[in-house]
Amino acid sequence: MIPGLLIVILLLASVYLTFRVWYLAGTLADAQEYIEDLESTNQYMYTKIEESYNSMKQIDRLGAFESEDEAGTTFQLLKQVIDELNEEFKNGTEEKK
Repeated sequence: MIPGLLIVILLLASVYLTFRVWYLAGTLADAQEYIEDLESTNQYMYTKIEESYNSMKQIDRLGAFESEDEAGTTFQLLKQVIDELNEEFKNGTEEKK
């Protein structure tokens, strides 16, 4: 009687543990897919920020935008934001290496 009960308990434990492994493997696969999507989004954002940063430097290479008028003030604010983003992304990629 006891060996039969032991076999049933071990069988149930094996089924439960197999289910848990299968479930966790699926969850891990979903998490890995999310991380890959996030990394591609970050790479896209970094590329766009780098392009914007280089364009802003090209546009204002002569310092033609004066901060006294509306266009100059807007340009300076945009340039400041892009400079800050560029620095943050550069620091983030240096830490990863």
